[in-house]
Amino acid sequence: MNIIITGASSGVGFEAVIELCLQNKNYKILALARSQDKLTRLLEIAKGLNPDCVLYPVTFDIVHDDYAGLQQFVNMHLDGHIDILINNAGALINKPFTQMGEFDFVEMLQSNYLGHVRMIQNMLPQINNGGHIVNIGSMGGVQGSVKFPGLAAYSASKAALHTLTECLALELADRKISVNCLALGSAQTEMLEKAFPDYQSPVMAFEMGKYIADFALTGNKFFNGKVLPVAVTTP
Repeated sequence: MNIIITGASSGVGFEAVIELCLQNKNYKILALARSQDKLTRLLEIAKGLNPDCVLYPVTFDIVHDDYAGLQQFVNMHLDGHIDILINNAGALINKPFTQMGEFDFVEMLQSNYLGHVRMIQNMLPQINNGGHIVNIGSMGGVQGSVKFPGLAAYSASKAALHTLTECLALELADRKISVNCLALGSAQTEMLEKAFPDYQSPVMAFEMGKYIADFALTGNKFFNGKVLPVAVTTP
């Protein structure tokens, strides 16, 4: 089983990698993020928990970096085949709409939508028939959910990712590649603490990370083209 996960250096991505490393020694996991220091720490922790795990931490920016090198790395270390792609990388801006500039919206669209478009397009030739693409969305992008002030650009970018999920499930049906999106509610991560320092989530990062890992491994048996709310509140 060959797995790629982006945004792996912190938060739920970090925890999902740890969980995957504990699941099966035969998994090969390519963990991508922009911070080399945090990826080094991830490898140290993963090897400490499971010395036999096969984890490749690679610094990569899904928005700006050249994908030719990443494709070559996949060919060399993952035999050119991907079973699971978890698009978890992202960013969050908490700013009132009236104070936002166009660049704020561009940044959110690049980090939370266009970067994932690039990742999927470039990795798609190497994704096995029957593979699973998991996009990490947000309850903020779910129609009818409670919205929070300051998250207009963030929520809109996640809504775009949700719609992309539904479209790709149809387009990739002939290859039996499942595409699903987990619309996450809050989890106690560094990104959440920075954006909302006074808020305490009822869900810890490691709990959400485990859920993401488990869903990536088995969710395509039950779902395809679905945007699934993962939150303890309604709506």
